[in-house]
Amino acid sequence: MFLSTLMLAPVCRLFAVIGAAVALITGLLTTLSVIMRAGWSQPIPGDVEMTQMGIAFAISLCLPFCQLQRANIIVDFFTQSTSNKTRQSLDAMGNLLLIVLYWLLAWRTSVGALSVREAGETTMIISLPMWWAYACLAPGLALAGWVALMQALSGWTSLEHEAQA
Repeated sequence: MFLSTLMLAPVCRLFAVIGAAVALITGLLTTLSVIMRAGWSQPIPGDVEMTQMGIAFAISLCLPFCQLQRANIIVDFFTQSTSNKTRQSLDAMGNLLLIVLYWLLAWRTSVGALSVREAGETTMIISLPMWWAYACLAPGLALAGWVALMQALSGWTSLEHEAQA
């Protein structure tokens, strides 16, 4: 299972680089809009809509790399004095919960994208199709779930090896 996590690493990094680029472009768009608003009283039309979509997309693309690095917030106050085996078991169970969460969100955003596309819903100012925002979230969420699955399996496998030793 460790190999599977290693094979996912380049894809997670690519997603994170794309996510960072989207966040940077979104930040530049916002900065330019603020400058235009202050200097010429003319912001970029739909800047808020594009910022909302861009940042949501960027975050979803960065989630798999965050999961790969185990960079989620962990409250370990109660587990500091427990054994390594107990912490590994709790981490594996936490990963199982994350798998369910990530894949449920990926599924529902995909279904939402189809529903919003059928309805023809668009943003208010520049009429961007709303389904784009939903559809862009699903790949990052699904990949983060896959990484969590590999980590959970790896955690359970290492626990089994420790038990056999």
